[in-house]
Amino acid sequence: MHLLQAVLAATASAVLSGATSPPATSPSLAAFSYNRTGFFLHGKPFVIIGGQMDPQRIPYDFWPQRIVAAKAMGINTIFSHVFWNEMEPEKGKWKGKEPANNVNDFVSIAKKEGMYVVLRPGPYVGAERDWGGLPYWLSRIHGLKVRRYNEPFLHATKKYFARLARDLARFQVTRGGNIIMVQLENGDSSYRGDMQYKQALRNITASLFDVPLYTADSGESLQPEDGKIPHALSAAYDGPQGARVRDEAIADTPSPGPLLDGDAYISKPLQYGSAAHHHETQDEPGLVKSYLGNVHKALSANKSLNLYMLHGGTNFGLSAGSLSTGNRTMPWTNSHYAGSPLDEAGRTTPLYHLLRSEILKHVPDASGIPDPPENEPLMATEAFHLKPYGSILDTVAHTKTRQTPEYMENLKQSQGLILYEHRVQKPARGTLRAGDRPRDRIIVYVNNRRKGTIDSFYTRPAAVDLSLNKGDLLQLLVENAGRASSSRVDDPFKGINGTVTVGDSVVVGWKIRQVPCKEPPLLKSPLVGSIQKGIMPVYYSGRFKVPGLGEGEPFSLRDTYLTIRGGTRGIVWINGFNLGRYWIVGPQQSLFLPGALLKPGRVNRVTVLEMKPWNVSLVARGETAMRWENHPDRDAPP
Repeated sequence: MHLLQAVLAATASAVLSGATSPPATSPSLAAFSYNRTGFFLHGKPFVIIGGQMDPQRIPYDFWPQRIVAAKAMGINTIFSHVFWNEMEPEKGKWKGKEPANNVNDFVSIAKKEGMYVVLRPGPYVGAERDWGGLPYWLSRIHGLKVRRYNEPFLHATKKYFARLARDLARFQVTRGGNIIMVQLENGDSSYRGDMQYKQALRNITASLFDVPLYTADSGESLQPEDGKIPHALSAAYDGPQGARVRDEAIADTPSPGPLLDGDAYISKPLQYGSAAHHHETQDEPGLVKSYLGNVHKALSANKSLNLYMLHGGTNFGLSAGSLSTGNRTMPWTNSHYAGSPLDEAGRTTPLYHLLRSEILKHVPDASGIPDPPENEPLMATEAFHLKPYGSILDTVAHTKTRQTPEYMENLKQSQGLILYEHRVQKPARGTLRAGDRPRDRIIVYVNNRRKGTIDSFYTRPAAVDLSLNKGDLLQLLVENAGRASSSRVDDPFKGINGTVTVGDSVVVGWKIRQVPCKEPPLLKSPLVGSIQKGIMPVYYSGRFKVPGLGEGEPFSLRDTYLTIRGGTRGIVWINGFNLGRYWIVGPQQSLFLPGALLKPGRVNRVTVLEMKPWNVSLVARGETAMRWENHPDRDAPP
């Protein structure tokens, strides 16, 4: 055993045994501490007026503007998730210095503005993120079980936290910085409430960070009772109800600590679906009244809270997860908490100003709070056409052969599409069955022509009946629509694994092609042939020019909402950056396109992978507002 392996093994053993358990109180916590009724910052009473915004959902160039806007609303503390799967997308490949992941800079900007930070690093965070923020490669580690008292998982978590602490521990308030607390896990009680796991996680975190630790659980039923961890503050969300349940659950705790509404909801996430209608928050006066009432009750009693989400931001690329119930997968939209006080483009909304007015009533000295920023206009563009330039079959980089299909995780693929192809050796008739269930959307082709779709978006996916002759090419294209962000986190696998049958015939012998969709392909020749109904997915491409910026003008003056017309479902890239998915069923019909991704005064390239091509061209346009619409899903089962 190498020395490093021996050290890590010894560390894991100590963690599992609980040997590093911290005392109930520690002098290092004096910079930020709490008693039964309140928090104390450098010995003075401190009420946390928090707002949730996640730096990895916001373009790096816009972090200062978003933080200043939070400060202007009366917020004094930013709560931030950290997504492990973005920091370490492949095992051992740390990406913390990339702009979108440089949490150090985010914390530094907050400190410069006099703002404090609460870190929420997980390892599981939920938050409508793919696999709740866990990296896909954990599923490849033998014997690993996530969110459990499991040595492989704790070993991986220890390494992740240690690498995060190497960058962020110096920003703790105990060392002159502005990080005042670190959250352990997230909503663990609703999942399992494994106390051994939580104690081990507490010990790992306490060995790396000096500031107080806390947990956050729903105020429903006995979840705060299941979620509490010794020597960590218990926070509950769900407003007054959560506070009441939390107090009942921890009544026998020696130092229960003050009330903190860890997620004081002021907006809602959205899923794709014909019936998933978007409603502007300001158009729901009952909701607005309840949001304001919760803030008033908390701050009037000097109780702390975290407004969730203050700024929802964007699940760029394929980073959004799904809500999985039973065998059904319902993907979250790219637009995250679109009804937040700061909208997806970072502009203030009527809800922002209502909440600001309420918060300022409870701030003893508002002289240091700046005026709200002026909302900059968004950019509109002329419509421009996207022309087909390649089939998905022309762009596959990786090909493997297997007797039976395998999950994409087993093939070291995190996201995107995977294509399984079989050359028929003998005739087969009957219903296609592929693995235990669709994971998530199986588009069935024979000889490059679509025969049907088996979609886990529906409780009872459509059946696809086939009649295969010798020499036919059976093709199963599987789309990963996002791993479960809650509930079914024990089952992150996507694609097809195991036996495929057509009627009574077992189909053996497959060629597997991987399409991760991280960047669009570069093809030198245009697509040959016309766009015909039922063909395999096609790449489209088009260009548009953006006006230049004057000296000192911000990139945000080129923010826009990109709308694609003429397509059904697909993925969009701008200048090679994966912007996200679109799906005509809605409710989201546009994708937020930050000006920081554009080239002012120059030509910009839009690439689209259309999953169900039927038009000779698509039409794209930059608009000044998000477009919300719903349409029927023509692939829905009868």
